[in-house]
Amino acid sequence: MASATKSSCRLRRMMVTTLGLGLTVASFAYVQAQPVFGTQTRIGYPAGDDWEPALAADRYGHLYVVYYHTDVKGQAGCTGCSLHLLIQRSSDGGVTWSDPVPIAPGPVNGGQFDPWLVVDPSDGRTLWFSFMQGFPQSQIELVKSTDFGVTWSAPTVVSGSLNKLDKDVLAVGGGTLAAFFDDYYTLYASLSTDGGLNWTLHSLFTFHNAPKQLLCSGAGIDSLGKLFSAWDVYDSTSATPCKLWLEKSSDGGQTWIEQDIDVGGDPYPCSQCGAGAYLAPQITLRIGSDDTIYLLWNTTTNLASGAPERIFFSKSTDHGQTFSPRQDVSSAPAGTEHCFPCLAVGAGSGDVRIAWMDNRTGVWNGFYRASTNGGATFSGETRLSGYVPGYSYLTNQGFQFPYGDYFQLAVDRCGGTHAAFGETSAYSSPGNIWIANEQPTWHLAVSYQAGGAKLTWPASFASAGLQFATSPTGPWGAYPTRPSLTNNQWTVVEPLTSNPARFFRLRCP
Repeated sequence: MASATKSSCRLRRMMVTTLGLGLTVASFAYVQAQPVFGTQTRIGYPAGDDWEPALAADRYGHLYVVYYHTDVKGQAGCTGCSLHLLIQRSSDGGVTWSDPVPIAPGPVNGGQFDPWLVVDPSDGRTLWFSFMQGFPQSQIELVKSTDFGVTWSAPTVVSGSLNKLDKDVLAVGGGTLAAFFDDYYTLYASLSTDGGLNWTLHSLFTFHNAPKQLLCSGAGIDSLGKLFSAWDVYDSTSATPCKLWLEKSSDGGQTWIEQDIDVGGDPYPCSQCGAGAYLAPQITLRIGSDDTIYLLWNTTTNLASGAPERIFFSKSTDHGQTFSPRQDVSSAPAGTEHCFPCLAVGAGSGDVRIAWMDNRTGVWNGFYRASTNGGATFSGETRLSGYVPGYSYLTNQGFQFPYGDYFQLAVDRCGGTHAAFGETSAYSSPGNIWIANEQPTWHLAVSYQAGGAKLTWPASFASAGLQFATSPTGPWGAYPTRPSLTNNQWTVVEPLTSNPARFFRLRCP
């Protein structure tokens, strides 16, 4: 593995031709291009065995990925890595990564699982990380880093005296930390309002009989301090075997309201996938900068048993009071199985990115779409996964099977999307974690007017500074005017001069 080193970020280039002093020309714009991702890059170890990644991006140019690792016979690993969650960091947009190290080293019984990594929105740098410690006698623990993941605090147990727990999800916002998990019967939320020093445990709901699968797959805290968590259950004895819903609280977790989202039939069949719920419906949740709540889930279109599942999108613009009708966001033909939904949001209002896996090609792939208007429209589908030689489970059509029952997206400070996902030949085989990095070109809108050329670009490119050169390959020059931010757009005015042409390039430093 290459060490993570600092380098300049990817360049987003646009050419602007100024026409002459005082000339007025109608506005035009270069529209945002179809998302393009580079060839997937493996992290972790060549033979694996690496499983279920968590992914996050801070506001200082770092990407972080955490995953579970088991040593493979004959492959050299790192000291104390087996059965632990390992972390790697990139400082160059996911091109190179630091060597893997345990994030919470020390003795462990059974292994560490279900990593969930969150960058604190209050400062854009503090990392909070929850995980399941000691499966199957599991408790939920949390660690913290304030130095970009170089060092971590000692683990804190957030689940009290409970054990045999599963599937933690962490939300951070407004001074509140909220960890959600279950014990196969009961849904729990553990909350802290003092930076993780003290935790209060809340019971949300209890099933009389343990279902085959019970998972929290997403959570968030809005600007009003309201708590939201997204849950899915598979109960083969129920008339509606699969159910997806939200648990929400507006009083700091004292009381919780259940809000049904969708139902489905028995999961798509997978005879070699553990208890058979591997491809069961899941629902995930993210909250945008404008408090829009976004949901993405997979389920059957009706209650048909074992039918192929579709991928659906919905949103709420009233703090979760109501949600839009579900929208099928996949162009895959009927009969295609969809699973493992994931969401990310950008800095601007309406900036939402979605992804999932499906088997439309006869094998599996990850697919991605993006929206700048809250999901009213989406970009076309972009394939995240691709062929890399040397791995028997990879072909030009895709990969043989998903490794791990979720994957994640993150949006970096430049507005680029990154995906982390697992691939393998079969459910129980050693597998690998792969990263796909977007290579975006944001649009630069230009309008000519008397006395100048007005340039605007999206607020999601928040850290950018407009720099210019006198030729497409010329050196960068500091732009003399500080851009202003209005209506989710950065704006500058370039005075027209006698120079017939000037080339402008956006750079994320």
